[in-house]
Amino acid sequence: MNIIEKLASEFKIKTSQVENTVELIDEGNTIPFIARYRKEVTGGLSDVTLRDMDERLQYLRNLETRKEEVVRLIEEQGKLTEELKGEIEKAEVLQRVEDLYKPYKQKKATRASKAKEKGLEPLAMIFYAQQKKDGTPESEAEAFVNPEKGVETAEEAVQGAMDIIAEMIADDADLTEKIREKTYDKGQIATEAVNPEEKTVYDMYYGSSEAIAKMPNHRVLAVNRGEKEKKLKVKVTMDSEEITSLIGKQVIRGKSIFTELLQDTIADAYKRLIAPSVEREMRNILTERAETDAVKVFAKNTEKLLMVPPVKGKKVISIDPGYRTGCKVAALNETGKLTAYTTIYPTQPKNDIAGTERTLQKIIEKFGCDIIVIGNGTASRETEEVVSNFLKKHDYDIQYTIVNEAGASVYSASKLATEEYPDLDVTTRGAMSLGRRLQDPLAELVKIDPKHIGVGQYQHDINQKQLDSALTNVVEDCVNRVGVDLNTASPSLLSYIAGVNMGIAKNIVAFREENGRFNNRKELMKVSKLGEKAFKQCAGFMRIADGKEPLDSTSVHPESYKAAEEMMSKIGISKEDIARGGAKDIDEKIWQAYPAKKLSESIKKMAEDIGIGEMTLSDIIAEMKKPARDPREDAPPIIFRNDVRSFEDLKVDMEMTGTVRNVVDFGAFVDIGVKQDGLVHISQLSNKYVKHPMDVVSVGDTVKVKILSIDHDKQKVALTMKF
Repeated sequence: MNIIEKLASEFKIKTSQVENTVELIDEGNTIPFIARYRKEVTGGLSDVTLRDMDERLQYLRNLETRKEEVVRLIEEQGKLTEELKGEIEKAEVLQRVEDLYKPYKQKKATRASKAKEKGLEPLAMIFYAQQKKDGTPESEAEAFVNPEKGVETAEEAVQGAMDIIAEMIADDADLTEKIREKTYDKGQIATEAVNPEEKTVYDMYYGSSEAIAKMPNHRVLAVNRGEKEKKLKVKVTMDSEEITSLIGKQVIRGKSIFTELLQDTIADAYKRLIAPSVEREMRNILTERAETDAVKVFAKNTEKLLMVPPVKGKKVISIDPGYRTGCKVAALNETGKLTAYTTIYPTQPKNDIAGTERTLQKIIEKFGCDIIVIGNGTASRETEEVVSNFLKKHDYDIQYTIVNEAGASVYSASKLATEEYPDLDVTTRGAMSLGRRLQDPLAELVKIDPKHIGVGQYQHDINQKQLDSALTNVVEDCVNRVGVDLNTASPSLLSYIAGVNMGIAKNIVAFREENGRFNNRKELMKVSKLGEKAFKQCAGFMRIADGKEPLDSTSVHPESYKAAEEMMSKIGISKEDIARGGAKDIDEKIWQAYPAKKLSESIKKMAEDIGIGEMTLSDIIAEMKKPARDPREDAPPIIFRNDVRSFEDLKVDMEMTGTVRNVVDFGAFVDIGVKQDGLVHISQLSNKYVKHPMDVVSVGDTVKVKILSIDHDKQKVALTMKF
């Protein structure tokens, strides 16, 4: 298999693009670096495409390695034919390679292997050839009766031959593939209760059956969980006659004295050997499909959450709600530094509302406050009500908002949090984290294992290695897309920059603490263990505000500084323009220097003149217009509140504005200001057909919804976005 050509075909791109990309990957370049600074080499492939190609490249290389190994193993047995070798070499999936290897794979003792040891394989071949029209199978078997080998009767010989043929049928690669396809197309997943009398969250799956090919991914994961919790029994059902008929068409060739015997053997092969194996495969196929989809959903949701715009320059009071132990309060200045912390008791059992209001008033008057942040966990709405009433009583220009506190407790008790704030208790760290999530979500959330952020479905039931890898890639892409301030970034944030691991990140911070702020990117080369290779990967993603080199505050890579300076010289702009916030009239100046009908033609001429790639020059120009532009600016703004709603305030047909908190296969959960998020089912997302909720909404979106129904007992709200 030519891997390069196959990748080019699958991704519908040029062979040269694949060759160049594979070479860059093999050289050890990171995906963010390749996507951002090697556009000419890859033809402008996105980070998403590059990651998909890298994953596919590894699969195909593993496939080729396995093919070579299987060919070697069969050859060592002296059973490799040119035809078999050709079948293995043209296989495009690992499953096909394993199917072809199955007859030659060393197995534990089976009924067939024991029959072969008794010398019954020639008899099996006589049966399988089906050339005798007279006599009986038993008469053919008489010659193979051999008490010394454990074959006492002709009937035993016949049974042994049947066992050998049954295994031959089960090991037939082409037949296995057909049965697998037939089962997937027409089979059912049947579920029933382990204890029908017990009421569980899996009630809807009691006595249900669903087509394998059409079973939605979220139901696959739900059924898997129910089975794991021993609440459901799950099995694959299939019309056995349809499968035995399929096998019979391939095995039985005309009428012979062995026909009836072969029909029994086929039934045995399917029931005893094929069906259990295919059932496992069907469950694995469904699970892998569902897990892959769940990982994609989780990754996309995480990306949207990480790219929520920061609320900069605001003083924040952050409240982590609770009941018995009270609500932890942290006051933060504009940069996220802790200025005060305490505990209030506005909720049960103390209900100290007066004391709570006095405490908030003191903090506001002493330290100032622009926004109050409240975590969305236990006692959130009760705390929100107290805060809302407090703000109504006073003439403060203050709003409040709810933030998702998923993972805050994990961070606050972590080794990282202990290292950052050794003198603070766990609860105060948690309250600080909530406030900083508003001030800069990306910088704070990178401190938490992504799978604890709480956006996705069944995250603890799916392949953890696959999930960790996907989420790490998402965080890496987001951090590098935004860039980091080299003089303020934490080790957690720096560790996600291309070419930087946690060890180097800590060395950067240690260097900063020992030598003071970085004045230019070149000083990175003085950091322990950060060599030329790492510098090339990371430098463009590091920002230095108010440094000696204005270009260091941009995403322009140091390797392109000379080209950027030549461009500025040609069109008459200076680095001071960059330092002052960008050259807004740069397009006009390019046109004047390189007259053309279109700006793109002018840029192309300039790129040729300077000796730099056109895409790279376009990126430099974009950065000159708005240096270090934060891509999060394009995301929907945070919704701030002035009042609170209770379930009792809600009415059917009420129209509201809310924030999408989570997107799953079956719909989207929207925060509308009450205790539980409302659900917009996939059927209610649009008047048009929706294949997946993510085609319509994303985490963080501000959406207009209408209440369809309210379940006061279960505290659930059904919403619609159809207007």
